[in-house]
Formats: sequence, structure tokens, C-alpha cells
Amino acid sequence: MNAPNDHRGGATVGHLHDYDAVTAAAVIYLRMWCDSPETQAGFVTDLTGTLGIGRGHKAVEAFAELCSICARHGRRPLTRHGLHCKCVGADEASFGHFIATAAEGEREDAMLIAILLVRPDMASIITGLAADFGVALKQMNLAAPRAMAQTSFSHHTLH
Repeated sequence: MNAPNDHRGGATVGHLHDYDAVTAAAVIYLRMWCDSPETQAGFVTDLTGTLGIGRGHKAVEAFAELCSICARHGRRPLTRHGLHCKCVGADEASFGHFIATAAEGEREDAMLIAILLVRPDMASIITGLAADFGVALKQMNLAAPRAMAQTSFSHHTLH
């Protein structure tokens, strides 16, 4: 994935506090998944600790497959901001809105967003995965992902 300023998909379109809980969590979890093995483990711990082992692992599997398909069949690599950045880039906002829209059962709208992310023949597949993951986020009744709440925000951003 590219640095925020390397591509227009990284252009800041908002801040995490501007988005509803599901959208913001989807953005944060995307960052955690892509950042490092340690943050990926934190993602898994957060979901399994909140949803229970069974439901948590199903949510993790849906998200992992979603990210894998986006990486393999994406129109281009998704640009994301740093893990601790409070800004949200255009690609991240699209991804977060995609998850939230699918979670609300708005399948046709979610499919339209999916086509912006991946080849059209993959849109239906990732829409189902996004719905599964988004519903899990809603079940968490989250205000913010726990792993992020425990993380220090002492890092500086340059944008």
C-alpha cells in the first residue's frame, strides 16, 4: 500500500471522529491489518476478545479474505494513512463506507462501492464478506476498537 501523499487515494477527506463507529472501526482495522504482524495480532485479539472465539474468528476470516481479494483483484492498491493518524484518506473512507453500507444490508449500494475497489466480477464476493465483517462490528457495540484505545497517540503526523 502506498504512503498517503503518493496517490490521490491518500488525500485527506475527513478525520476519524467525523465517521460513525462502524466506518471508523473499519478504517482503523484496515490500518492494523496492513501495518505489522503485531497490529494484526491485536486486531485478532480485539475481535475474539469481544465477540468470542467462534464469532471472532469468523469475522477475522471474512476480513482477511476481503483484504486478500482487494490486494489481488483491486483496481489499484488502496492508499492508507499511518496507524496513528487521525486523518482519513479517500481510499480509507471508501473502504469504511463500503463496510458500513454492506452491514446495513444495502447490498446494491455496497456493490456500487465494491466496483470502485475491485474488478466487477469480484464485487459480489467482497460485498458478502464486507457484510459479514460489518455485522460483526455492529455486534461489538463499539465506540472505538479496543486495541487502538490502548495505544499511545504520541506519534506525529506530517499532514
